[in-house]
Amino acid sequence: MAGFKALKGQGHGMTLFMAFLYFDMSFMVWTMLGPLSTEITEALALTGHMMTAGEKATLLSLPILSGAILRIVLGFGVDKFGAKKTALVAQFIVISALLMAYILGSTITYNQLLIVALGLGFAGASFAVALPQAGQWYPPKLQGVVLGIAGAGNIGVVIDFLFAPKIAEIWGWEAVFLVGAVMAIVVFVAYLFLAKDAPAEVYTVRPKKLKDYGKLLKDRDTWWFNLFYAISFGGFVGFAGYMKVYLMNTYQIDMSAFGEAYLNEENVKVVAGYFGAFCIFAGAVLRPVGGAIADKLGGVKSLYFFFGTVAILAILNATMTLPFGLAIVVLFLIMANLGMANGAVFQLVPQRFGKDIGIMTGIVGAAGGLGGTALIQTLGWSKGAFDGYAAGFMIFATVVLLAIAGISLVKTRWRTTWGVQAGGRI
Repeated sequence: MAGFKALKGQGHGMTLFMAFLYFDMSFMVWTMLGPLSTEITEALALTGHMMTAGEKATLLSLPILSGAILRIVLGFGVDKFGAKKTALVAQFIVISALLMAYILGSTITYNQLLIVALGLGFAGASFAVALPQAGQWYPPKLQGVVLGIAGAGNIGVVIDFLFAPKIAEIWGWEAVFLVGAVMAIVVFVAYLFLAKDAPAEVYTVRPKKLKDYGKLLKDRDTWWFNLFYAISFGGFVGFAGYMKVYLMNTYQIDMSAFGEAYLNEENVKVVAGYFGAFCIFAGAVLRPVGGAIADKLGGVKSLYFFFGTVAILAILNATMTLPFGLAIVVLFLIMANLGMANGAVFQLVPQRFGKDIGIMTGIVGAAGGLGGTALIQTLGWSKGAFDGYAAGFMIFATVVLLAIAGISLVKTRWRTTWGVQAGGRI
């Protein structure tokens, strides 16, 4: 609470609010294809295109992949043109992609959907714009609370799963893109008039250069953090994007029975959205909890626990046919621990790379997006090759176990080198 009180009279409150709103809106449309995957698959089938498991995975992973790469591109844009101009261009592209999907509607082809997915990647890259724009207005001692507020927009993915399937049921899946476009236009106009770049007397731009990225990429610790975040954030966004496909393919009969019995809801796609939102909500809101636990116990010890729990649950899901209720609990706990692991990773990164945190945020954030892409593709491959997801979950668990082994390799070196002067628990 003291942190929030300290914001009074500091920085630019409206820019902070608009950064949050822009990030929230962007995160919502970035993951929009996930909760609409079943409806879009059925629409393409009516036009004669039966999507394979691989094609579905490619469609769902493309916004994640492009968002990862574009984070670095937009980061350069912030330095070169300013955060506001960069954000407005990115928002315009996203709005165009949403309107394209709505206008084409039931006549849309798979290749056109890939173009839409690519455009939505600009929404995923908003992380590289909204957080710096908010942070530039505030002194170092307030960066934690400021970036926490601006970054809370990842709750947007939960909004997707709660409302997108219901809107699609009532007005058609195309209407979801129209609603998203209208909301994005409102945010665009508000952002245009209310958000401001920090003036020179408040913030001095220090443009990033390619050699700065190259220098950090030569540091082995960069790659360890890339691996950890590729698992934590990549796991979160990957499971979030694929959640509805997984639930529909695995537990459709159970969800239909549950909906009719408890929700008076016959449309199983809407019920899948509700359960998906329930699981994703855990990862979205528990990130700061993970950071707080890491502050108290140390990032290394926290990652041991979070990753260890995820590995055990993923193996359980891979080796047993879980009843529907238990499967939801397992998915909820997987997402919760991935979300907390996100906070733990970024408890360590600023301590190791404090002077280069801006560049490292872009590098590690891109690794997270690539991890999400790989997870979706792995689950899609597993479904296509074996008509199930056991192999996909087992591969994910194996990667998590490798990361745990990696933590064991670096923990002593970290604690006896940079950890000595880090200022926080390692």
